[in-house]
Amino acid sequence: MLSALWGASYLFIKVALEDDMSPTVIVCVRTALAALVLLPVAARADALAGLRGHGRSILVLAVIQMGGPLLLIAAGERHIASSLTGILVAAAPIFTFLLAFALEGEERASRTSLAGVAVGIAGVATLLGVDAEGGIDALAGGLMVVLASFGYGVSAWFVKRRVRDVQPVAMVGATAATVALLMAPFAALSAPSHAPDLAATGSLLALGFLCTGLAFVIFYSLVASDGPAKASLVGYLAPGFSIVYGITLLDERFTVATAAGLVMITGGSWLAATGGQLPAGGVDVAAACQADGGAEAALLEGDAERGDRVPA
Repeated sequence: MLSALWGASYLFIKVALEDDMSPTVIVCVRTALAALVLLPVAARADALAGLRGHGRSILVLAVIQMGGPLLLIAAGERHIASSLTGILVAAAPIFTFLLAFALEGEERASRTSLAGVAVGIAGVATLLGVDAEGGIDALAGGLMVVLASFGYGVSAWFVKRRVRDVQPVAMVGATAATVALLMAPFAALSAPSHAPDLAATGSLLALGFLCTGLAFVIFYSLVASDGPAKASLVGYLAPGFSIVYGITLLDERFTVATAAGLVMITGGSWLAATGGQLPAGGVDVAAACQADGGAEAALLEGDAERGDRVPA
């Protein structure tokens, strides 16, 4: 169910874009609605007090982990299919691994992980060079989504080393609220001249309340019950749902290149993140608290060990 929710994000973004909703409006509304879900949950769990002293980290994460990537994804999706967007976002663990490997060397530096990076990059190249229709605009849109994945990778590395003793639901809720406030002026300037139609309105509501707010509540409950390593596998299933939605509801095409790119990116990301090991213990390098599928397992491991629970 969680993978289905995260995979639907790209469908709802596309529907909102088709009604002339700007990327800034989509991100502002989405994060504001998500904050309305997450902050009360964090308050109920007595997690908000842990945010004291983390104002700078929240601001950094609002830019590199949520605001920047979500804006790039929405902007990129104006030029590429929603299913292609969902697949490209799954490359985030590759960037997380590359940062950890380049800066620390010893982390996950196995041959299997390095092979996963190579396979994943080849998958990105396949999708951008073969499967993306639309010429330069499509290439630019795809690169925006890849840059968003890079932002998720950077934030994963940042969270693991700079954010301590904060329950993730509180951090994500505060980050979402910060993004909404930062985006509000730009959203007001780019608001469409007409009221959103029923499909766009429903998409924005679903995107904020369900695909972001509720999805994270479910995710952290899953972390508490099954552990961060198994929960992180959700991010590898979400692209499959984005493909199903795109094909069945938006009449998007599915080609051999799409299938090859999906297998290479998700498989390469999994190998880079886990070194080919099954998730029995933990995943040190995973996608960073993504609003579209996946979470930084390193941030969550401490909470799971302390027995924290997120009331769902």
